[in-house]
Amino acid sequence: MPASQPTGVRLRQAVLVAEDLQPAQQRLRDVLGLKEPFRDPNVALFGLENTVFSLGENFIEIVSPTTEGTAAGRQLERQGDGGYMLIFQVDDLEDARERALAADVRIAWEIDLEDISTVHLHPADIGGTILSIDRPLPPESWRWGGPDWTGQTGEGAPGRLTGVTVRVPEPEAVVSRWAEVLGLDPDGTTLHLDRNQTVSFEAGDEGLAEITVELPDGEPRHVDFGAARVVIA
Repeated sequence: MPASQPTGVRLRQAVLVAEDLQPAQQRLRDVLGLKEPFRDPNVALFGLENTVFSLGENFIEIVSPTTEGTAAGRQLERQGDGGYMLIFQVDDLEDARERALAADVRIAWEIDLEDISTVHLHPADIGGTILSIDRPLPPESWRWGGPDWTGQTGEGAPGRLTGVTVRVPEPEAVVSRWAEVLGLDPDGTTLHLDRNQTVSFEAGDEGLAEITVELPDGEPRHVDFGAARVVIA
C-alpha cells in the first residue's frame, strides 16, 4: 500500500531493553538531543524500570528488569541489550484485536483506560518482537509518554520516528502475519504506515534490529545498542 494512502496505522513508540538503564539512556539522549525523560512507575507491574523520551509525536523507551523471571530479563539473556517492543496506534482497536485472534495470535496483556486502550500480542505468535496495538483518546495524546501527554497533546524534542527493521528467519511469512493483524497490504517485505513510516522485515536472528529517526540537523549517525541500533538518517 503506498504511503500516500491513509492506513489508520502509525508507529508511536519503539522500545529497547538494556541491562544497565542509566548509561544506555544517557547515550541515547546525548546523540539524539532528547529532553528529560518520563519514568513510569507503573512498569514495576512487569518487574521493570524505564525511561521514555518524546521525539516529535513519537517516543523511544528503554526498559530494564528489576526482578527475576521477566520477559525483558529472558531477552537480555538471549541477546544482550537490543530491541524489545513496537507500539502502534490504530484507528480501530477492536477490529485489530479480532483480526489477531482470528489469526491465532494470543493476547499477552491488555488494558482499557479512559484515555487509552492497549493490547500486547504474544511475540511467539506474531513473530519478530512484541507488538502492541493502542488507541489513545484524543488521538494525538499518549499516556505512555507521561503527564504532559495524558489525555492531551504534549511537545517532544524535534524529530520523529520514520521506520523500523525487524529480523526474522522467514520475512515473507512474518510480514504477512503483521499485515493481517494491522489491516495492511504488504509491499514485498515492507509495511507502509501513515506519516510516511515503514516497518521492514529482513532475514536473520529474531528481534527488533533497527530504529530509524529523522532529526532537523539531518546529520547521518547512529547509536549502537547491542543487538539493535538507532539510526539518524
